[in-house]
Order: sequence, then structure tokens, then C-alpha cells
Amino acid sequence: MRHDLFSLDLFISISETGNIADAAQRHSIVASAASKRISDMEKLVGAKLLHRQRRGVSLTAAGEDLLVHALRIRQSVELLNAEMGSHASGMRGAIRIAANPSSITQFLPEDLAGFVSHYPEIRIQLVELNSPEIIERVRSGTVDLGLYSGFTDASGLETLVYRTDTLVVCAPADHRLAIRGSLKLTDLMDDNFVGLQSGSSIQAHLENSALKNGKRLRTIVEVMSFDGVRRMVEARLGIAILPRGVVEPYLAGSALKMVDIAEPWATRQLRIAFRDRNLLSAQAQLLLDMLCDDKQGSENGSDGVSDTGIGNQ
Repeated sequence: MRHDLFSLDLFISISETGNIADAAQRHSIVASAASKRISDMEKLVGAKLLHRQRRGVSLTAAGEDLLVHALRIRQSVELLNAEMGSHASGMRGAIRIAANPSSITQFLPEDLAGFVSHYPEIRIQLVELNSPEIIERVRSGTVDLGLYSGFTDASGLETLVYRTDTLVVCAPADHRLAIRGSLKLTDLMDDNFVGLQSGSSIQAHLENSALKNGKRLRTIVEVMSFDGVRRMVEARLGIAILPRGVVEPYLAGSALKMVDIAEPWATRQLRIAFRDRNLLSAQAQLLLDMLCDDKQGSENGSDGVSDTGIGNQ
């Protein structure tokens, strides 16, 4: 059987008014058209639905059963419309995000918590990757938004500034460099290093710089996380270059010291990349506006391709 929603809704109105003409007027059709629709429904179900009387109509047993189902269908349709309307307005759905460790460790958890508190029906699907991998995911369309180091080439994508962070030297508290007010890269070439795995561009930059100075960087150990790097430095295995936000909160009560880097690349932008703002879902646009405060226009491509290649974490 193929029932149409308009006829079912009309049938509900007839049951409420007890009169075909009144129900027809409610639905802006003539009484003869309403009567034909009911006749067509009776042919479809193979049973009489109405007792037609001089002063109106009443439901047959078949009509009573049909009314129960028609009311359920109308309720389901109303729920369907409400939920689809929520998707259209951005109040429901899912957003796919890729973010680099610096964003996740320093800023993103609190920002996402604030967003979810406003839009609890929107699901966040987050994956942690290094910046070059994030840009590839955005370009391929497998994520909606990518939070990455602004030193990474994002040509062909639209980008906005998310946050600014600063790279610092993390050293044991009693290290000879810990008393310095600031350092340059050349000051660090003779020290042992703790590095990040998974293609850290910070590590790659340091190694290339050492080679240019005729030296080989002594990386004693490579670990997967910022926490692992800090612990290795505290154990005096070497020094490290990390974002300020993953060092400073852990200094109190630790055996670590933080020293500023007096070079331009030490201050970097964290940015958000996306393929085309006009093609983003309503949900993704809501999050983008919240993360960037929507005070700037998007840019085509990246303005931060670094000469040093540093900072992809």
C-alpha cells in the first residue's frame, strides 16, 4: 500500500471535525476533492473508513485503526522535520577535525568544551596529526577543518588565524643554559637533544642547522608526546624545543627551566585550514566562527611558509 501524507493528515482532520467539508476547508481544498481522497484510501485499504451520515461522518472500526497509525505517522514526520531543521540550522550533526599536538595540548580542549556546551547535539570527530598530514586531510576532503602550524604550506586552501604560540628551550634546572635570559639556535648545537617522533619539523630544522654548521645533532632519545619529552629532559637526557604552553604550566615543583628563543621563528601562528568556506556545513561554520571569533576574512593559501621549515608540531 502507498499512502500519501496529505491524505492521512486530511483523514485525521476529518476524525477531529466529524465533517468532510470542514476538514477540506482546513486543508484549503474543496469538499468533493476531500471526499474523493477518502474514497481512494478506502479502495487502497479494502475497507470502509467512514460512516457517512446526514450531519457528518464517524469512523468505522477500520477507520479507528487507521487513525492510530496516521497519528503515529504524523508525529514521526513532525519529529523528522524538527531534526532535519536542526541539521540545516547547524544545531545537530558532526564535524570532522584534524589538529596538531600543539593545538590540542594548549588550547583546543577548552574551546571545544565551550562549543559543545552551546551545541550539545553536534558531535566532534577529532584526530591528532602533524601539520603536513593535516593539510593533506583537508585537501582530500576527509576532514572539514584542520588546525595546523602556520609555518606549514597550505597553498590552495583558505585559512584563518586560530592562536599564536611561542617556542622555547626546555632544559634541566641546573643546565648551564638555564640561567640565560634568551638563546639562539647556534647556542644549542653542542647539547644533547630530546626530540619528538613522527616527522617533527622542529627536529628536522635543528638537524639541518647543525649540518650547515658542520655538526651533527646529538638526539639522545625520541618520544611520541610532549609529556614524554618533558620527562626525558627532567631526567637530564638532553634539552628540547617545545611550545611555551606545554612547558610553562609544568615548571612549578619540577626540575625544569624554560628559556626564551631570540629568533623570529620562535613565534608562530596556529591556523585553521578549510577548502571552501561556502561549502562548509552549517555545523562546521559555527565552530569556525567560534574558534576564530569571525573577525577576519579567510585567506587563500598560507602566508606562513617558513624558510626554516620549523614548527609542524
